[in-house]
Amino acid sequence: MLKRFGALSVSLALMAGILSACGGNNNAANEGGATATGTAGGDSSKPVTINMFTASPEYTEAFNAYIAEYKKVKPNVTINLEIMQADYNTVLKSRIAAGTTPDVFQTTAGGDIDTFAEYSADLTNEPLAAAMTDAVRSNMSSTDGKVLGLPVKGNLFVLMYNKKLLTDAGIANPPKTTAELADAIAKLEAKGITPFANAYKEWWVWKHIAQHFVDAAAQDANIAPKELVDQFIAGKTTFKDHPVLYTNFFDFIDLTVKHGTDKPLERDSNAEVSDFASGKAAFMTGKGAWDEEAIKKINPDFELGIMGYPVSDKAEQSQIITGADQALRINKDSKVAKETVEFFNWLYTSDYGKAWFSNVAKVIPPIKDAPMPDLDMPKQMEEILKTEKSGDLSVNYSLDTFHQKFGELMQAYIGGSKTKDQAVDEIQKAWIQFGSAQ
Repeated sequence: MLKRFGALSVSLALMAGILSACGGNNNAANEGGATATGTAGGDSSKPVTINMFTASPEYTEAFNAYIAEYKKVKPNVTINLEIMQADYNTVLKSRIAAGTTPDVFQTTAGGDIDTFAEYSADLTNEPLAAAMTDAVRSNMSSTDGKVLGLPVKGNLFVLMYNKKLLTDAGIANPPKTTAELADAIAKLEAKGITPFANAYKEWWVWKHIAQHFVDAAAQDANIAPKELVDQFIAGKTTFKDHPVLYTNFFDFIDLTVKHGTDKPLERDSNAEVSDFASGKAAFMTGKGAWDEEAIKKINPDFELGIMGYPVSDKAEQSQIITGADQALRINKDSKVAKETVEFFNWLYTSDYGKAWFSNVAKVIPPIKDAPMPDLDMPKQMEEILKTEKSGDLSVNYSLDTFHQKFGELMQAYIGGSKTKDQAVDEIQKAWIQFGSAQ
């Protein structure tokens, strides 16, 4: 979901708002919780500076837009916005350890909601929490039911495809099974079309792909995806117990490397988007709704399609996945927690805020009563979900400390420094060591 790499630091001396989408409360910073009235509390003329540290460079312009809008509401507020991607998790943890936790910071949702709970303001009773959709609110909640995060956006994880290239190759419908995928690859290559664009230099694309196979493995085991992931974390099961993971997942990765763009470990997210948007490949792996704007900037006429991953011989297991996987957090000990919560209550409940998600950020809104953006992927998502179920956002059930190690092990696998069995064994060890906040 992260698009660009490197670090970008932007100081906004716009006597204005607060940061991006993480949420807040404002009723008394008692026992570590922030509190807010949702109105202008305290001295509205007193200068306030809020420091935001995020890993979403793709939304820099959108963040700046609502900062400028909030300037009209709170002209005394200044924002220091810092955006980093490649080493974000490491830098965030080092700042927390040093006692310099930002006023607003970003983590993944799911299990990491608990990991960073002791640093996060409790937003449970805030208007912004009530504004969230039920599914998103669940993604932002701790195991004890407290809302400790604010969604950056609703999300969509899919295998994207170039409609024109599939049509040129005589493929009437996107493949849903492993056999159909093999047939599609053969037809594409017969026309001189490279099947896959990958971004395997990035550790995080691997988790986006793998969760589709985890969902299928859970279906085959007749349990919920969360229960299956919990079993992995507890060491009660391994990839080898689940053919869709031990065989199908690795077979899929092998196919994408063999039939993909050159030098896969050198292709980052930007390179993958460029390859796909330029028509150099028919499918794009490991990505989601956040990439549509970048694709259309490169090629405004691009005919974009979305599909689930063909994970098995069962067409019904090819599912798109929806949910919220990224959370903004308000530092409960911040001196400006009250003002920060006020901002997010405004953003998540005002007419401007509802329009911001759809019209400015152009993301799937994580809040109720907000329209879908005028983009291909959300529209196709709505149509697909009329007749098919969404897969479970199973990436949320493990921590990003595990996901990063998982990505590094898969990079070692395709790079040839680890065998499949070595990778599987080390993935299991990493799941036990890093998978849970407990």
